[in-house]
Amino acid sequence: MSCPVYHAESELNAGLLPIDWLLGAWESDEPGEGSFPSIEPFRYTETLHLSHGGQPMINFMFNAFHAESKKPLHQECGFIQMQPGTNRVAFIIAQNSGLMEIEEGELTGKQLKLQTHALARTSFAKKPQVKQISRMLELRSDGRLEHTVSMATDKQPMMQHLHVIYRRPS
Repeated sequence: MSCPVYHAESELNAGLLPIDWLLGAWESDEPGEGSFPSIEPFRYTETLHLSHGGQPMINFMFNAFHAESKKPLHQECGFIQMQPGTNRVAFIIAQNSGLMEIEEGELTGKQLKLQTHALARTSFAKKPQVKQISRMLELRSDGRLEHTVSMATDKQPMMQHLHVIYRRPS
């Protein structure tokens, strides 16, 4: 799966200035950790690419790999939008697992907290089916980006699934 990631020379849309700290390339500082009752715990590395093309949205691509085998694990791509004149943020996401989602939430300082607003999936998506996702992205005082994802399925209540900290590549 590949989503367009623009590297435009255009000026950032003024409505995105509150989240301009997300822009650029990020990579996991140390392997992140993933777990959920229906899978074996795992460690992963991840790269993020967030860019803009002058429109009122940020384009993103997340690529996760198994920390030891380097096997591709998960991909997400989509767009980040802000509701003009507010701190409301939306992620529009397509995942390589066949899940499509809209997460909405709020920006507080340098922290985004989002949760599922809508979900859709392919008719043959694997089970158990994801029913809800929450996500927190925070720019830490040391310049690193912390990302935590929690989820609920039709068999498990909401619980932390992923945690990773990124740095900008040197």
